[in-house]
Amino acid sequence: MPLQFNTVKLFSGTGTQVLSHRIAQSYGRPLGDLVISRFSDGEIQPYFNESVRGCDIFLIQSTCQPNDNLIELLMMIDAARRASAHYITAVIPYFGLARQDRKDKPRVSIGSKLVANLLTAAGADRVMTMDLHASQIQGFFDIPVDHLDASVIFVPYIKSLGLKNLTIASPDMGGSYRARTFAKFFNAEVVICDKRRKRSNEIESMSIIGDVTGQDIVLMDDIVDTAGTLSKAASLIMENGARSVRAVCTHAVLSGNAYETVENSALEELIVTDSIPLKIESSKIKVLSTSTLFAKAIANVNEHGSISELFKV
Repeated sequence: MPLQFNTVKLFSGTGTQVLSHRIAQSYGRPLGDLVISRFSDGEIQPYFNESVRGCDIFLIQSTCQPNDNLIELLMMIDAARRASAHYITAVIPYFGLARQDRKDKPRVSIGSKLVANLLTAAGADRVMTMDLHASQIQGFFDIPVDHLDASVIFVPYIKSLGLKNLTIASPDMGGSYRARTFAKFFNAEVVICDKRRKRSNEIESMSIIGDVTGQDIVLMDDIVDTAGTLSKAASLIMENGARSVRAVCTHAVLSGNAYETVENSALEELIVTDSIPLKIESSKIKVLSTSTLFAKAIANVNEHGSISELFKV
């Protein structure tokens, strides 16, 4: 007998509305009618303004600024479960708190594990996300996790630039595996910027492992937050004789003075995705959309197809 599919409905939280509309358009179905009410003290109350009984629900929300967006997503999941949705997938283009994936000092929370527990407790049957800060976070879940790879978006763009002496760089030791994986698409060499921090978001010193002389450098990272590391790495790379330097970062957190830092840096451009909406436009920031990738992933989940097929560049 042929497989029977339930009605699919896509809904968006307030944190990722532009991307959600693009995903829905790529998928070929309009977003569902979801109302997010707020009390005067900021308390959130989501309400589905249409029936979701027996439907396969995809709730799209990045958890940047998690104090608001994470709670909103959890309540959306809870509302869908209580409204008798058949299957609930939390589509989280940017998974917030992913940098808190271990106890790096005594008496701290493992925030990403807590988020995994909360999503499951709220009633999510599945999680779909992209470029986790640490891929082993998938193991924090006892429900299926579809971990998409933004390389399928970045690689064609980098190839289109026609860089003659391409070298991939990691802005720190922790990102060396990511850089090496990305470099395989171009058969390129890898260099590493070894940084030492005084504390979070504050760099004490940095040095380069490898030769960048005459090379077109592409710095590779999953998150750009204050942009301090990228800016310092770009300056150091150019001082050591590189011909050009640009950066590829999946999630544009860009907090504090990050936009100004990017504009004043040695970077030719910062290439990001729309997993987090930009607060302001910048001449140096190039945004590539993830909408088609997520739309295809949603279709494959609904049709019981392969997700790994989407990783082919």
